[in-house]
Parts: sequence; C-alpha cells; structure tokens
Amino acid sequence: MSLNVNILLCLFLCGEVPGIQSFEQVPWLPCQLVDESVTFNDEGHAETEYQHRDAGLQFGHPGDSALNPNTITFLVTGSKVDMRKYIEGVVEHQLQCEIRRYSTEGPQMRWPGLGAQEHDIWFTCTIRHTDGVFIITSFLRHTPATPTPGQAHYLNWAAIADRAALTTSTVMLVLTRSPSVRVGLVKQQSLHCQFDVDHKAADLTVEWRFQRRGERTTLFSHSSRSGQTEGSGVPLNAIGRGNASLTLPLTKQSSEGTYVCHVSVPPLFGSQDITLQIMEPPRVSLNVDSTVSLVDRGEQKVVCEAEGYYPLDVEMEWFREPSGGGGGLLPEKLDTVLYSSHRHHQDGTYSLSAFFLLHASLHDSGSKYFCRVSHSSQRMPIRKSFTLNITEYDSWNAALWLFSGFGFILVMLATLFVMLPRLSSARKANQVGTSSYLRCVFQVLLVVYIRDTHGIHHPTKCLLADSFSTMQQQ
Repeated sequence: MSLNVNILLCLFLCGEVPGIQSFEQVPWLPCQLVDESVTFNDEGHAETEYQHRDAGLQFGHPGDSALNPNTITFLVTGSKVDMRKYIEGVVEHQLQCEIRRYSTEGPQMRWPGLGAQEHDIWFTCTIRHTDGVFIITSFLRHTPATPTPGQAHYLNWAAIADRAALTTSTVMLVLTRSPSVRVGLVKQQSLHCQFDVDHKAADLTVEWRFQRRGERTTLFSHSSRSGQTEGSGVPLNAIGRGNASLTLPLTKQSSEGTYVCHVSVPPLFGSQDITLQIMEPPRVSLNVDSTVSLVDRGEQKVVCEAEGYYPLDVEMEWFREPSGGGGGLLPEKLDTVLYSSHRHHQDGTYSLSAFFLLHASLHDSGSKYFCRVSHSSQRMPIRKSFTLNITEYDSWNAALWLFSGFGFILVMLATLFVMLPRLSSARKANQVGTSSYLRCVFQVLLVVYIRDTHGIHHPTKCLLADSFSTMQQQ
C-alpha cells in the first residue's frame, strides 16, 4: 500500500476516533523503513543498497493485531520511555517518520534494561517536525522468536517480510527542540538536548562537540561511571534529570557551525545535530529626509546605507513610483545606481551603500523613491523611502542672484584699489624704521669699540645722542 493510503489511515485513526486529544493517545503513525543491504564488490569494497518500504508505528500491547496489515508494522509496546509524550502541539501530517536498522557492531552486548536478550535486534525511529520544531530519535529493541547468531550485525541482518509485524519496545531516546538555530551576534544562546532511558543508567556519557570547517572540538564531556567532567555549559544536576542542553558563551562569528549532542549508554549511541547560524539584520538608512525639495534642473546625491549585517549576501535596489501611484503602474527599478564595495567591520558584520544622482525635473514632482534591502535574516525586505518635491526654476531670481554676486565682486575690487596704496606706504615706513634701528645699533657698537680701544668717552654720549635723535626724527 502506498504512503498516501497510510496517511489517510492515520488521519482516520488519529482524527476520527472519539476521545483522542493528544499525541500520547495516537495509536498509529505512518513511517518509511529505510532497509539496507550490504554486499562486497569484486575489489572487496562494501556497497550499501537502500530500499524504502512502507511501514507504520503502532502503539499498543503485545499480541495486538496490526491496524494496517498491508504494511510492515512496528508494534511499540509499553515502556518507561514513551516517545509520544515528547511530541506536543502537532498534528500527524506535520510529522515525518523514518525507521532504520541499527547495528551495535563489535561483540554482542546485552542491554541492561528489563527483558533484554543478547540476541536482540535494534532499530532507530526518527520523527521530525516538518517545520523544524523538533527531532526525536528513539531506539527500538526487538527480540526475535527464533534467534540467529550474528543477525544483529549489518552483514547478517535477517530479512523482513512486506507484511511482517515486529513487537518492539522503546529503551532510549535523544531529542532536540532546536535542530536549527538562528541567532544574532553577542547573544546568549541555549542548545536544547534531552534524553530518556528505560533504566537508571550506570554507564552514561554525555558529550557536546563543535564542528566547523572540517575541525572538531569537544566542548563538554561527562561520564557517570568515572565521574569525570571536562568543559562547561551543561549543569550536572540537569543531566540527572535527562537534560543535556548546552548554554553557549556570547555568540560571535566563529560560533557559527554544527553542534552535536552525544548521549551513549552501551551498546547504544544516540546523537542530535544542531546547526547554528549567525544572522544579523541590516540597519538601513538614507542620507535625506522623508521629503526632498529641489529646484527644477537641480541635482542631489541620494545614498542608501545598509550597515551591520551578516552574512555577506545582501541585495539593495532603488525604485521610483510615479506621482499619484494610480493606474496600476509598477515601481520602476533605477538602472543608474552605483554601489560601494562591501566594508568588513571588526565584529564580523558588513556594510554596503547604494547611491545615485537625482536629476530634478518638474514631471517627477510627487514621485516616491524607495530603497529596498533584502537579506537572509529578514523574511520581508526593508524599505526606506522619500517623496520628491520640485519647484519651478525662476529665471528672474537667478538673474538677481547673479547681479548681486557681480556687484559684491565690484565692491571688493574697489575697496582693494583704495587700500592698496596705503598698505604699500605702511610697508615702506616699516622698512625705513628698520633701517634706522640697524644704523643705531651699528653706531652703538662703534662707540663701544672706540671707547675700549682708545679710551675716548665723550664721543660715546654724543654719538648715542645723535643716533637716538636721528631715530626720533625718523
């Protein structure tokens, strides 16, 4: 039976049965069994062939009949771990269910839970919300009626018939309610990871690893057996309650990557990948007010600035809406826009400018111009606009301004013509005074020389008097 028929059956069972009010009461869920067949080629390399088969999860008790006998039924019986109680506020068509075989590899190891056998066969059941709200991976244990040595290994998996019914129980699950996270810079972010086990695990290990550009880093590790803890971000008392959520330091550009929550209880190893993306929306502004007033044939440079965005990909466009906005006319994209280069800032964000030279024309008066900025951090583009107001060019006013400017230049030239001779006379006077002062200094030095060499004192007074008298006259 096709998957569509399975979905219709689920809608009937889950939506039409009276009394069903939560997913915990859902008896059946359509799934896909991704079966694997491993063979070796002539060169000895393993090749895996995948086969997608219709299947279903049926929640009930051992011995229940299959609700849909035309598909493979995984009957999930009562256990301390119930995956349904972690699925909240959803309807069945929002869920994607996938079942895969799980190999414990290595030597067979008995699960420490109640009723487990060494020859148990394992499956993983992953339920995803179509809108990325959560991902739950559960481990299903099946005890075959006729055990076959080694059938739990991927090379010896037993075949499953098209209408087979396998009784299973959920022994462990790992889930996250944040499979994909978008966060801004310098923010506190918590990555959700939760687990549940059907017994008190004496050998529990919780790890968080960070993967970025091919490099792996262990952020946190705790082993209940050894009691050793490395790293930080996960409270130990929370692990005892099944909460392994990680609190990150303040985010930065290098925080972007994949975070992996590992929870292991041998022989089972569960994990959830959480993708963290840094998303910083742009701040958009214009260099003009909401109304721009220009004179006909005037010019104005208009700049649209997008600042502080991350990642790099951003789209900036300028449009013009004709005045009135009627007649069903679409905005016209401007093709004269120039762009700056991307500017990279120290915090990892970017900036970009888009500008054009606005030529004022009367027929454009009343038109609205808007800058539209699209970025992956925004569901809707950001718009910033202004309205253009054009006034008519007045030739008389222009002539008046021209005449006023010309008159001002004439006045300045006349003033300069009158003042220039006076400035020249003052300059010459200043030069004469300087020459007299230098002659005086020379005479004083000459008098001192005559007095010291010839012993003549009276000429000093006379020469000095003459010198100062001469300076005063000048």
